[in-house]
Amino acid sequence: MMATTNNDEAEGGGQRRRPRDLLKSYYGITEGSDVAPAASSLCDINGANFDPNVYLSKLLKERSLMELMDKEQEMVKHIKTLDSDMQTLVYENYNKFISATDTIRKMKTDFKKMEDEMDRLATNMSAITEFSGCISAALQDRRQQITKLSGVHTLLKKLQFLFELPARLQKCIEQESYSQAVRYCAKSRKVLHQYQHMPSFHGIQEDVKQIVQQLSFKLREQFRQKNSSPKQLAECVDLLLQLNEPAEELCEEFLSYARQKIDEDLARLEQEIRLLEAQGAASKGPVVADGSVPMDILEFVDCGCNGFLSNICLVIASYNDMFLNRQHEDEQLDAIAVKKLVHFVNELMKQYFDYVRQRVHLEHSTGDNTILVRSLDRFHRRLQAMNKLLPDTDFSRAGTEIVSKAARDRVSHYLLSLMQHLSDCLTDIRQSLASQNLVGKQEDRSANPSALLRKMSSSLTDQIKCVLSNLQTFIDSDITFAMKPYFHSTFCMHDVREGLVVAFIRHILKVSNEFCDGCGDKISAPPALLLILSRFCHDLEQSTIGYLLTLVDDQFLLDDSSKVTSSTELRNEARAAAQRLLNHYVQVQGLTISQMLRKSVETRDCLSSIEPRNVRAVMKRVIEDVTGIDSLVGQLYEEGIRTERTSDSTRRSYTYSNQRQASRSQWSYAPSTMDNSLMSNIQKLFSEKIEIFSKVEFNKVSVLTGIIKISLKTFLECVRLKTFGRYGLQQIQVDTHYLQLYLWRFVSDENLVHLLLDEIVGSAIHRCLDPVTMEPSVIELICERG
Repeated sequence: MMATTNNDEAEGGGQRRRPRDLLKSYYGITEGSDVAPAASSLCDINGANFDPNVYLSKLLKERSLMELMDKEQEMVKHIKTLDSDMQTLVYENYNKFISATDTIRKMKTDFKKMEDEMDRLATNMSAITEFSGCISAALQDRRQQITKLSGVHTLLKKLQFLFELPARLQKCIEQESYSQAVRYCAKSRKVLHQYQHMPSFHGIQEDVKQIVQQLSFKLREQFRQKNSSPKQLAECVDLLLQLNEPAEELCEEFLSYARQKIDEDLARLEQEIRLLEAQGAASKGPVVADGSVPMDILEFVDCGCNGFLSNICLVIASYNDMFLNRQHEDEQLDAIAVKKLVHFVNELMKQYFDYVRQRVHLEHSTGDNTILVRSLDRFHRRLQAMNKLLPDTDFSRAGTEIVSKAARDRVSHYLLSLMQHLSDCLTDIRQSLASQNLVGKQEDRSANPSALLRKMSSSLTDQIKCVLSNLQTFIDSDITFAMKPYFHSTFCMHDVREGLVVAFIRHILKVSNEFCDGCGDKISAPPALLLILSRFCHDLEQSTIGYLLTLVDDQFLLDDSSKVTSSTELRNEARAAAQRLLNHYVQVQGLTISQMLRKSVETRDCLSSIEPRNVRAVMKRVIEDVTGIDSLVGQLYEEGIRTERTSDSTRRSYTYSNQRQASRSQWSYAPSTMDNSLMSNIQKLFSEKIEIFSKVEFNKVSVLTGIIKISLKTFLECVRLKTFGRYGLQQIQVDTHYLQLYLWRFVSDENLVHLLLDEIVGSAIHRCLDPVTMEPSVIELICERG
């Protein structure tokens, strides 16, 4: 049974190997017979040397029955998979097989027809070759004769052309076919010159010369016509050059007559400028007296590009073709021609650039830069193209200077606008302050200092942002000159950042400092305006400067900060201006109150005063003014830091005053002869020193402290210059007690008020002829009643 199975498998293996051997023989694959295959390769079912008998014997020896059954199932499964794949492959390629079969069948038919046609072609070519040989043999004897006769015929035609040449030239002149006449002359010039010694040809040459002179005259007449276009001028010059006219003279004439047309374009541009200037002078709208409407900047540039630049480019191109690109060996003539052309173009372009500068300079009425930038971009593009026509010149540099100058002019215009806007904001603030009594109760919330400050700050910031947005059109990505290094860095860094933003910030600080200097109309500035400006400069130093510089750096892509003004430098300048304004405000308000106190002392007769019954009105006015200043400063600055207050601030000074009075009574009426002023000076040595004009901090308490110190110091100095009677001294006691009741609330240290008021009372006692003081209870009663 097993042997039978082995025989069947061997027969099946032989049948399977037969197609494989046939395929190997077809593709030329040979198996080496000398080298025996390895035993492992014989058992590789996917190898080329696979032997099924050896593989089966190995399985029977090494595997059990169950393993053989599993192996059989596995192999059956693989066989089914391969059969399925084969069927799928056949089905998928069936149509391709059919199409390939049809194509091969058709090719067989076509090739058969082609073979028949090739046979007929070979037969016809043989016949043609035989016939050509017969013709060559028949005409061989007459070939030289025919060639000779053909040359004689050509010569006769040339002679006929020469004899008819004068008539033909005359007819071309009558028909104004000047180019055809010039071609006839050029065609016959060499022959006539070669045979001019023969009488017949000499006569023809003389007639042709006379006609050529007439032709040159006609061409020059056409050349001088004003309505001739540059193209017509170029044709005339080209024909004259072919007639051997002097090239240098023709250069001069061509440029001279070409300039007439170009001057008309320049005259039109000049007329537009004068029209716009007349409109600006008249200030009557866009329509002037003759009804003409001036072009806008874009139309002006288009007119110059399409008119002047187009014509001058055509002249340059024509000039190059006629005088520089012609085939001749005179290098000196080329140098002269180039020099004349460069001088001609430079002179006209200089005039054109002047007109463009004037027109761009007049473009200052609008805040939108879109049309201006588009016109400058077109102008710059055309100049770039023009440099290719005339390599010896560089008009792009002059054009770039015009573009840069226009950009700087716009920046200057915006800077002036911002300065004017700042002036308008300050004027509005002054008008609002003038219409409201800021010292008293504020009824209109929109006119209080904090609202005015916010309005001015936001207005100026928005205006700067609007200006920066308008200037960004100069560096848009579609603008040719925007990305040029020689324009972009200079415009963004020096013009916009330094020339606009930094310059405007410094202008604000300069104007603010002028209020401290008292220049011009700033002498009579209201104190509230000084306070508002001080807070505005303080806000600049704290946040606004950093925000504006960051904004301009981001919008205009500024990376290198080493060549520009630093933010720290500007903030220091702003802080210095804010500090100076605040100091000046304190001085102005202190001097205002001091003036009232000084007049109240100087105008009063302190020797013959009546017994005090109430507080003087001027002291009440001082308290009202200080209260108003406190309210005003509190709207703009924070409270500040105060020292700890005593439990009873209203009585402390009188204890000290009474102590001073007791001390004075001890040494004033004692037997000792010690000078009173010496005792006073000795006592001051042990009192706390008060710095009147000290630095003012940016808070309300520091501002009020500075004002009160100046006021009380003035009051003290005025008291030292007066002589008091008994009731004059007592009035000073009442007034100082009233001031002490209220002023201690506004200062950073109440002891400062106590010391100054005690100094005032002490000085009054020293200057009193009858130093009898009033009882503290009576003083308190009068002050409470007042």
